[in-house]
Amino acid sequence: MNSVEEIKQWYKAEWYKVAHVEDFPRNGGVCIKLDNLQIAVFNFTSRDQWYACQNLCPHKMQMILSRGMIGDKNGIPKVACPFHKKTFSLETGENLDGEDYKLTTFPVKVENQHVYVGLPA
Repeated sequence: MNSVEEIKQWYKAEWYKVAHVEDFPRNGGVCIKLDNLQIAVFNFTSRDQWYACQNLCPHKMQMILSRGMIGDKNGIPKVACPFHKKTFSLETGENLDGEDYKLTTFPVKVENQHVYVGLPA
């Protein structure tokens, strides 16, 4: 979260059950659809964390980020677009290559082995 306003926005998030934990690959992602929104959800097993962001790569406007490689850049969890290797923070959506492209990120929680994604209320 970058600001108090973003924290307030997510505080009122509506949570959507998207899948069972076992439906996700270890250290990989899956694209889920909520209405017309495509969201990339990542099971970052090696960090014991879950992340979600828009599936649309803003560089070439392709729905591909769920197939990207996840990793770490100086302690920051990241996803790399599989086509052009642009990298983004999975925490903030910031472009880690210093370009203006940015992702929208979403909170994720796991309860009773089900994965939930939070969208603004």
